[in-house]
Amino acid sequence: MTTEIADAAKPQLDWKRTLFMLIGLTLFAIVNFSPAWPDAVDPAGKHFILSAQGKGALAIFLLAGTWWVFEVLPIGVTSLAIGALQVLFAVRTAKEALKDFMDPSVLFIFGSLVIGMVFTKTGLTKRLAYKMLAVVGEKTSMIYLGCFVVTAALTHIMAHTAVAATMFPLLMTIYGMYTDEPGPTKFGKGLFIGMAFIAGAGSIITLLGAARGAVAIGFFKDIVGTEISFFELTYYMAPVGWAMTFLLWGFFMIVCKPEKKTIPGLREKAKMLGKAMGGITKQEILAATIIFTAIAIMSAKQFIPAISNLDKNAIMLVATVLFFIFNILNIQDLEAIPWNIILLFGGAMSIGFCLWETGAAEWLAINWLTLFQKANYFVFILSIAFFVMIMTNFIMNVAAIAISLPVALVIAPYLHVAPEVILFASLVTAGMPFILLVGAAPNAIAYDSKQFTPGEFFMYGIPASIMLMIVIALSIFMWKLMGMPITTM
Repeated sequence: MTTEIADAAKPQLDWKRTLFMLIGLTLFAIVNFSPAWPDAVDPAGKHFILSAQGKGALAIFLLAGTWWVFEVLPIGVTSLAIGALQVLFAVRTAKEALKDFMDPSVLFIFGSLVIGMVFTKTGLTKRLAYKMLAVVGEKTSMIYLGCFVVTAALTHIMAHTAVAATMFPLLMTIYGMYTDEPGPTKFGKGLFIGMAFIAGAGSIITLLGAARGAVAIGFFKDIVGTEISFFELTYYMAPVGWAMTFLLWGFFMIVCKPEKKTIPGLREKAKMLGKAMGGITKQEILAATIIFTAIAIMSAKQFIPAISNLDKNAIMLVATVLFFIFNILNIQDLEAIPWNIILLFGGAMSIGFCLWETGAAEWLAINWLTLFQKANYFVFILSIAFFVMIMTNFIMNVAAIAISLPVALVIAPYLHVAPEVILFASLVTAGMPFILLVGAAPNAIAYDSKQFTPGEFFMYGIPASIMLMIVIALSIFMWKLMGMPITTM
């Protein structure tokens, strides 16, 4: 008996975890220590050498992707490995590799998570959740739809990261009314993964949904000399973004069909709980004032030149400081922030800049797009969209566009493809990284619900990405009917 107890106490080897850890290390070793790879050659005949540092970046990229998908380590710890490997194998210096962990974009995500925490602590989340449930009713299909439509609508006026941080505690409250059983459910998976996917779909519609739109338009103007206006972007993107919103609702009703069709008595219970909360408190008013003032300033930056130079990251951090000044948050709240998520995005920024600065990303883009330099215009447009979709799951979506657009715009005239359709197709897929958690902040925020694993997210993301590519294929014809130039012939 004693021997049996002793054997049971011994740690069991997790063969699956060990296997994928070794696969990641093997991929790293094969790529990093392999002989020099052939140059990439663009249509103009210019050669792009893949340096030893670039090859090392690709090696780390493969290791990180494998470890993230199969979660052989906590996702934040894999991010730390990204920084350490760059330094140990002389891919980049310690200063270059590790400073990205506190990049302004990472601090923006930190601020967004703090806003979500404030919504929960003050009771604003429960108040909003009860009102929403009183409207959408007791059918779980309508709860899905209501949550998704609100998420998409909010991304028209605020950054999708802030939207995800705002919606997350609200969804947690709604989910708590669905079940009090421990462990994940199909409804929980659909609710949180769906929120992340919809935040991306909605964010493509206006320039306020994410920074990628404004940066890509500025980049496009420098290359092509044509300016895309705020409303022109919305005109072409709104049908695509909303089509994906409703298609994703249908998708999750199939792959994550809720265990319960209805939650009996939910509407009345939500009304009762809402009344029990009483009137809105001073702390709720103060918190809401700080949050919506910050959102309003970030949104107005696009239209008011006098405040256009205000940095969105600084605005978010000022709001964070104010929460502590007015005792809305305290030191215990600071310690409760999910640092695993912060580290995840620190690592994502580090590998993204690593691929960019070593030239590895550009080498990949040229090799991929030159495969299609003699293809039909329709295939060429889809090849660009596909490349951006894959790259934006690993690196910053702005960088994914920046490395692919110049190459695509060089090839485009030979195939008589108009530059506008290349820009818009790229922006669509850049906004919807459905495969990896590191592709977008809403993905990582949703992961904090503990309703799904990175592997499950990956598996749901593959069919969703295929659906996205089909939508883009159809959108090319729709955009032509709407007046967008598709070819130059």
